Amino acid sequence: MGNDNMESFWVQTAIGAIKIIAMVYDIITFPVYLVLQRPWKRRALAKRQKAKIIQQDATSITYRGVDPPGEMHVKMLQNNIDTLERMFEFVTKVHSTKRCIGTRKIISEEDEMQPNGRVFKKFNMGDYMWRSFIETEYAAACFGRGLRELGQQPRQNIVIFAETRAEWLIAAHGCFKQNMPLVTIYATLGDEGIAHGINETEVTTVITSHELLPKFKSVLNITPNVKKIIFMEDQLHKTETTGFKEGVEIIPFSTVVEKGEKSKMPGCSPTPDDTAIIMYTSGSTGTPKGVLLSHSNCIGTMKNFCDIFKIYPDDVLIGFLPLAHVFELLAESVCLLTGVPIGYSTALTLIDSSSKVMKGCKGDASVLRPTCMTSVPLILDRISKGINAKVNAETPMKKAFFKFAYQYKSKWVARGYQTPFLDKILFKKIAKLMGGRIRGVMSGGAPLAADTHEQIQLCLCVEMIQGYGLTETTAGAAVTDKFSMEYNVVGAPSSCNYIRLINWEEGNYRVTNKPYPQGEIVVGGATVSKGYYKLPGKTEEEFFEEDGQRWFRTGDIGEVHHDGVLKIIDRKKDLVKLQAGEYVSLGKVESELKTCPVVENICVYGDSTKQHTVALIVPNPQHLDEIAERQGLKGMEFEELCTSPVMEKAVVQELAEHGKKCKLHRFEIPTVVTLCKDIWTPDMGLVTAAFKLKRKDIQERYKNEISRMYAS
Repeated sequence: MGNDNMESFWVQTAIGAIKIIAMVYDIITFPVYLVLQRPWKRRALAKRQKAKIIQQDATSITYRGVDPPGEMHVKMLQNNIDTLERMFEFVTKVHSTKRCIGTRKIISEEDEMQPNGRVFKKFNMGDYMWRSFIETEYAAACFGRGLRELGQQPRQNIVIFAETRAEWLIAAHGCFKQNMPLVTIYATLGDEGIAHGINETEVTTVITSHELLPKFKSVLNITPNVKKIIFMEDQLHKTETTGFKEGVEIIPFSTVVEKGEKSKMPGCSPTPDDTAIIMYTSGSTGTPKGVLLSHSNCIGTMKNFCDIFKIYPDDVLIGFLPLAHVFELLAESVCLLTGVPIGYSTALTLIDSSSKVMKGCKGDASVLRPTCMTSVPLILDRISKGINAKVNAETPMKKAFFKFAYQYKSKWVARGYQTPFLDKILFKKIAKLMGGRIRGVMSGGAPLAADTHEQIQLCLCVEMIQGYGLTETTAGAAVTDKFSMEYNVVGAPSSCNYIRLINWEEGNYRVTNKPYPQGEIVVGGATVSKGYYKLPGKTEEEFFEEDGQRWFRTGDIGEVHHDGVLKIIDRKKDLVKLQAGEYVSLGKVESELKTCPVVENICVYGDSTKQHTVALIVPNPQHLDEIAERQGLKGMEFEELCTSPVMEKAVVQELAEHGKKCKLHRFEIPTVVTLCKDIWTPDMGLVTAAFKLKRKDIQERYKNEISRMYAS
């Protein structure tokens, strides 16, 4: 104990000395930074008016962004780029021989002995192999003609069910050139989910990959219309094409391209109103719905994205999110449009320490050295927890110095300054994790916790841009700009969209509320979908036309601040009224508590006849062990810890402390928890393919545990 106190004394003394040095440094360099960085300009840009009110009455209020269209947006209008086919043809002329899409060369797969004696298969990888814009466009044109040679017709649906890779984008643009609506299905879905999308859209041809092809041995039994499966080949292994349902042709991707090379089949250009994609939602509230996205919708979102990002000549994007998600597909399309090369990666090979990267071999990010990446809160939360875990494993002195440096940078950034010296000695080293050149990260798909947003921005030295949109609005609606200094907003309406708030009386959200108008978010504009595939009733319920504009009722609750930026504060389906009359937004509470180190995943439940909430938690094994050690339960197995009442109480305590830090109210923080030993995966049916909670299914599966928690 004496040693610990002594160590603590020296650490505090050293940090005290560093603080004095930092203060002297600040006094000396302040005039220089003031002149060079002009922080008042940054603050003014952050506070400027970003949207204006264009309609207002007692029940609704509508906003439009005030920023003029950017350079590329204007170019698209001048060149009449109104379909994805025209977009690709235009950029091929502009960027012809520039690098377009790249795939990492896999030299071999080798056995590698682990310290514990187990043997894992790892990849020995080379450099990226690149296709130019001309080569990519030619491959897409050949693939499209090859499909026609195989009997696929224009306006006939075709399914793509594959992981994110270069061939996915080639196949997609091949289909766009022949006006074939592309049906996208998440690669993580189970057999029933896959079959639902295939059967509902009545496709006869499916495009898949070497890795996913075996799934069709069972899926073909429940998809009677499928006659052809095209598979993207593997770099190392020969694909097994026997043992599939009789009468179904299994065709390699390269064969389709070769057929197209020899073909004289003309293209079939789409119109702006033609369906480009039938994109299935991840199905968080039931069966996945097919959303009809036209070429015009996609072009609208691309204009939105172009108005936000400033593109530099040396920019490179690392692509690893699912292309079956509208956010990633449109982000990559913007890269094509602006001449930004895309290098493909996977979660298994992304960084040096990824599970499939051989010792002595570098991860994709280190080789590609990207400048931009798209991400989702789930991944950013993991990066944030990884940084914290690394810091906590350091010596007390290093830990204390990091804490000081983080607070120091946070303070100066909030005033509009940058901290180049501190970035060089500390934070740029953390940024090396992603190759050391990342300057911009765009997050979408779900709300991002303010703590995670700040930590990623400060530690990785990046501009964090957060977007808000849905599959039904082609990922377009609102987006923050690079000058934003707030961490919990989603920005002003995008350039092609309107944001309207309408009263939701049941939740007491009204446009007359003070200090900010609040209500259900309704999105209007060029990016709003035509509706749901074969679901006219549901389409009528959630979409409407007004003054020649298409609108979508999102079900999200928002408020708009004085400068015109939108903040998501709730979701209609997630709102629970407790016995004492307090409203709890389950999604908001989950989003904050997910950043607690012990929480891998969480589902909060509220019963309106009770005074408190309860939670089902998938714990992080490493952090659970650390808590167990503090509780004197060393050496117990993970499953035993999950059923231990002592551990449940300890985790409740952790949540209470973390919730307080996140400024949650006492009634919002769960008072009882159940620790779930199973990881929630799409296969279990408890989360969607986009890893959003399937609340009803979770509650059904754990109904006994929920009853027990309330009984206790």
